[in-house]
Amino acid sequence: MSVSRSKPLLIYDGDCGFCRFFVFDWLRRTGGRIDAAPFQEAAAEHPEIPLEEFWRSVKLIETDGSVSSAAEAVFRVLGYAPGYGWLIWFYRHVPGVAPVSDWAYRLVADHRNFFSRILALVWGRTAGPRSHFLTRWIFLRLLGLVYLFAFASLYPQILGLVGSHGILPAHHFMAVVARDFGARRYRLFPSLTWFDSSDAFLRFLAGGGAALSMLLILGVAPGPVLVVLWVFYASLVTAGQGFLSFQWDALLLEAGFLAIFFAPWQLLEPHWKRADASQAAPSIALVWLLRWLLFRLVFLSGCVKLLSHDPTWRNLTALDYHYETQPLPTPLAWYAFQLPRWFQKFSTGCVFFIELFVPFLIFAPRRVRLLGCGVLVGFQILIAATGNYAFFNLLAVTLCVLLLDDQAVRGALPAPLVRRLLPDGPVRQRSRARKTALAAFTFGMVLATGSMTWSALAGPRATPRPVIKLAHWIEPMRIVSNYGLFAVMTTSRPEIIIQGSDDGIAWQDYVFKYQPGRLNEAPRWVAPYQPRLDWQMWFAALSNYQMNPWFVNLMVRLLEGSPEVLRLFARNPFPGAPPRYIRAVVYDYHFTHFSERHATGDWWQRKLEGNYFPIAGFRRP
Repeated sequence: MSVSRSKPLLIYDGDCGFCRFFVFDWLRRTGGRIDAAPFQEAAAEHPEIPLEEFWRSVKLIETDGSVSSAAEAVFRVLGYAPGYGWLIWFYRHVPGVAPVSDWAYRLVADHRNFFSRILALVWGRTAGPRSHFLTRWIFLRLLGLVYLFAFASLYPQILGLVGSHGILPAHHFMAVVARDFGARRYRLFPSLTWFDSSDAFLRFLAGGGAALSMLLILGVAPGPVLVVLWVFYASLVTAGQGFLSFQWDALLLEAGFLAIFFAPWQLLEPHWKRADASQAAPSIALVWLLRWLLFRLVFLSGCVKLLSHDPTWRNLTALDYHYETQPLPTPLAWYAFQLPRWFQKFSTGCVFFIELFVPFLIFAPRRVRLLGCGVLVGFQILIAATGNYAFFNLLAVTLCVLLLDDQAVRGALPAPLVRRLLPDGPVRQRSRARKTALAAFTFGMVLATGSMTWSALAGPRATPRPVIKLAHWIEPMRIVSNYGLFAVMTTSRPEIIIQGSDDGIAWQDYVFKYQPGRLNEAPRWVAPYQPRLDWQMWFAALSNYQMNPWFVNLMVRLLEGSPEVLRLFARNPFPGAPPRYIRAVVYDYHFTHFSERHATGDWWQRKLEGNYFPIAGFRRP
């Protein structure tokens, strides 16, 4: 006779790793509403069931004594889990579900050892959610470091770029926007500089942001600090105009916005004291939103290369040009440029594989996801080795951290720190109101990012009008963005050389800090610092000065001898007084080859292409 029970009993094969994996997961999901036992222990209590039946499939014995087996038992078990009650109805009433489920169950049961090994390989030995206390701690430290680099990089440049005597004065920009957009300006151009756009306030935003970044790194009030960091940086992005319009600026704002809801809202993070059950576990919904951000960043970068129909990407010759034509190459870029053509084609193919296929590993089982993390981190390291992309690579690696879990990273952290960060015992559960708010926020972010992603991939003609309107309404808020790096590969490297003269005959060069100039000077390492004028000069050289009005302002500031702007240069050839005349010429730069460098010592060779900006000067008495 079977023993009467107060809860259903799931009986499974205790020697089957595949069975143990899922049974433990089901017990977690059902929250103690069922019991489970291996048939090696429980078979004696149920002599009415032949022993070979226990070996063939799992059995669920209900409190009334009824027994279900195999796929039906699985669906019944999941029916005891909150939110999964519809599954048994689905199994019973939807045509085709029952026979397909029964066939799949039998396939796995008859080859359980094989599937156990596959499952252990791609997922691990245990099921269930992995905690992210340690990974959140690492993520916030790295995000604080990214913010620190971003703000500290801006501090010495901000006045030269958008100060009152800078290239594009912020107060002029804010006044024009206020005139043209009226009250809508606050939503379309969110910034604290609406209240104060003085030089002192711009320096305060950059310096204050750097100081707050240190607090985030130290773990002091991470939630509130992240709010202020986001507001400060969004303000600078608005005031910075084209100088802060790079994709990593948008990426930092989106990642920083999500981090506000991911971070613990307490005065001190647990590494200052022993973690306890008073803190809630990191939100798995936010983990997945940040992973979704990483997916969009990488996958869209691959898609735009195909959607642009650029021939160099289509015929796999893009990397023949990339290393010498990118904005700020490193010394290693020169060596990468010398690699044979077949290797450059192979490398271009690898870029497509990494950007179009590896991102899907983000959503794969645990161990496959860890493999994807390794590939993406390695990809960022290679990019950083050959090009100076400010804090972009570090920020991308920061997002990759959330592909890991506590089990994956605990060995890399000191044991005392791990003991402090991991709570001792069950953690506090969120209230129903907080769960509802988190679900609403997650739904809103998925809708917003999904709309923008659809619009980017499908194009305006194939995108429903409501989706376009939603994307346009959300975009100015700077909480979501679209991404896509190097959609079109530049195949030449025009460089603008600005020159001044006192007599209109002898001309002297203004030397940029990091852009190529002298032929015998090696490319420099500069990241994570971003010389934003140098970057804008690279973009300006791809068109003409009429399409870059800021360039005209730059020439005016040089004629005025603006100290703030001159600090953006490595050498001012007119230290005593500004020149009477100024002009800009353009050269076509190329890397030298081994033989040329051995003979001349030059890293670059160049050819004069012509004038970029005509001779100009002030009328002086």
